[in-house]
Amino acid sequence: VQLQASGGGLVQPGGSLRLSCAASGPFFSAKAMGWYRQAPGKQRELVATITSGGSTNYADSVKGRFTISNGNPKNVVFLQMSSLKPEDTAVYYCNAVGAVSNRDYWGQGTQVTVSS
Repeated sequence: VQLQASGGGLVQPGGSLRLSCAASGPFFSAKAMGWYRQAPGKQRELVATITSGGSTNYADSVKGRFTISNGNPKNVVFLQMSSLKPEDTAVYYCNAVGAVSNRDYWGQGTQVTVSS
């Protein structure tokens, strides 16, 4: 199973970015996908997750600013990030949980930098 993430970059405070992630593999189906982030010197933390049925969960720090959604075809997830703050700067990792295996799969990470 491979996860390909894209959409990171440099943005000014208050700006927006959209991250995308696609999971692929033979007969793979994800029961949930999500985004985690890791800032320098800090542990990886949950940002947002979404189930295949559309149930979402957000970290308190991003509620009201970030929106996670499922894409079409399945096994694609988006993270729309708005009102970005410098403290959102981190490497963002895409995650998928296998529907059959319950295993976690991770993407390679994409850098998001919020700076003026």
